[in-house]
Amino acid sequence: MGNRILFVEDEEDLALIVADTLRAQGYEVITANDGVAGLDRFKSEGADIVVADVMMPKMDGFSMAKEIRKLSPTVPLLFLTAKSTIDDVEEGFEIGANDYLKKPFELRELIVRIKALLGRYKTNRVEDIKYTIGRYIFNITAQTLSFGDRTIDLSHFEAKILERLSANIGRTVDASELMIAVWQRDEACNRNSLHGYIHKLRRALRHDPSISIVNQRGFGYMLTIRN
Repeated sequence: MGNRILFVEDEEDLALIVADTLRAQGYEVITANDGVAGLDRFKSEGADIVVADVMMPKMDGFSMAKEIRKLSPTVPLLFLTAKSTIDDVEEGFEIGANDYLKKPFELRELIVRIKALLGRYKTNRVEDIKYTIGRYIFNITAQTLSFGDRTIDLSHFEAKILERLSANIGRTVDASELMIAVWQRDEACNRNSLHGYIHKLRRALRHDPSISIVNQRGFGYMLTIRN
């Protein structure tokens, strides 16, 4: 049997079609028709990936995902949603979503996205990807930042931004590049959000005074570490 997929969807016909299609592809599929049942099945049976609708009875997909993230910080989460505003997408990624697929969707695209997420997850499970930033350890895979015996969880967006800055220590990263890495688009409305996340990262890194995230006005941001 292949990877186990937890598929949580309250539209019965859609759930049946998707589950049958995924099983035909060699996956083991367990299903639930609301967030409460989905969370219970994850607790009892686990999953290699969770594919879930956002709008569901009893417990919506976002609320379920928050609870799943407490149990497993790294299991891939793919949301299916008819809601596609930037606020909805941002909320999902803040919770820890790895991907989004807008309804209605092609089954072939769903399969491609599942394969891609499982491939990245398998790669990351072999060895966590980490950066040393001054006296901090940044675990990209787990999206955590450790300082001594203290570890904090970063949001998806914070981790994405810090990953790009960490790969370019001492070099300015263009604001447009950061926004594309996080939101897949460079829009003026995201610049305030980007600055807000930079502020949160500065607070998270405040215990090592040698670390700075410098605002290169008009260009972008630079992570620096003084010797």
